[in-house]
Formats: sequence, C-alpha cells, structure tokens
Amino acid sequence: MSSDSKPLHLYLLKANHTGIDYDFTRIEFSKNTQKVEDWFIKLNPNGRIPVLVDRTRSDFIVFETSAILLYLAQHYDKGYAFWFDPEKDANNYSEMVQWIFFAHGGIGPMQGQYHHFAQAPEKIPYAQKRYLEETKRLYGVLNIRLNGRDYLAGDGKGKYSLADIKAFPWVKIHPLVTSIETLDEFPNVKAWLARCVAREASVSGAAVGSSGK
Repeated sequence: MSSDSKPLHLYLLKANHTGIDYDFTRIEFSKNTQKVEDWFIKLNPNGRIPVLVDRTRSDFIVFETSAILLYLAQHYDKGYAFWFDPEKDANNYSEMVQWIFFAHGGIGPMQGQYHHFAQAPEKIPYAQKRYLEETKRLYGVLNIRLNGRDYLAGDGKGKYSLADIKAFPWVKIHPLVTSIETLDEFPNVKAWLARCVAREASVSGAAVGSSGK
C-alpha cells in the first residue's frame, strides 16, 4: 500500500492488526508534484493527496481521505477496532459517518482556506475574517458534541473511531489559526485533542512522514 506522507490510518491498522503493511511516497508540494506529474494524475485526476494504491487488491486506487478511511476499515478492520458494524451497529455507524463528513466538508476546507488567505502575498481582510469565523464556528460545533463525551461517535462517552482520526489532525494545527492559538475557548475540544494525540499509535503514526519509516 502507498499513501501520503502522514499515513496515520495505515499506521493504526498496522499497529492493531497482524499481516498489514504499507509503504509511502512523499509528495513535494514545492514542486507541485501532485498537480503536474503524469504518474500522480493517473492515480488522482484531481491532483490532490492522499491517494491509496492497494497492492493486495489488484492495485485498486482510492483517493480522498474519508473514502480511504472507509475503504481500509471495510477491507482490513474486520474486528471493528476503529469503526462500527454498519448492520449490527447501524446508528453508531451513521453517527461516525456524519462526523467524518462534517470534518471532510467543513473543518478541512474552511480551515484550509483560512491558512491559504493568511499566508497569501496579497492580504484580503474579508476572506481572512470569513474563514476564521467559520473555522471558529465549526470548533464550537465540536465543542457542543464533545460535552460529556470522550470521542465523536459511539454510545456513552464514545469510542475512538474514524471520525476522530479524520478530524483531530486538522484541530491539532490550530496554533496556525489566528485567535485559536490556544483552545481555552473550546475546553471540550481541548480535552478531546489531548486524548487523541496522546495515543501511542497517534504519536508514532504522525512521525512516519518525517522519519521516513
């Protein structure tokens, strides 16, 4: 299997299941590799990372992070370590998918746009304000959801699942967002993020891209 430079979901599967392994190829953003190299465009015509190539299933290609997470769970997490049985635990599965989509269509794009306009050579105050306010609103939604809960989906206090794996890497880089250098305004999110990043597999998985292992 190959993925982007931060294959956290692959690392978690490897750490929790025997017989699973992967390799990865780094993408040079400074060279726009994902947008100009033919070999990558053949994998993902949209020119974005990550892309998964499943060598064990006839080199099947999957792009978009959320689709990759669900694909890996379906084929390689048969014990439901990081997700819920769609048939036997349908409500929790639906909750998980809802929060995956929330992060995919909300936090990622809005926070990403804020980062873009904050670093752009031409400053556009309206754009910065719009995406900052929307990012903070979405953090507020997370804060409501995490009131009395440890994780985003699941009964009781919830279970660490694909929903958290999808969302927390974005929230982890909150110091890059003006006025969200700390998460004191969102105490439930702050506690949740601490739980997510403290997991041993999260620490080791996040280091994969920089260590080259």
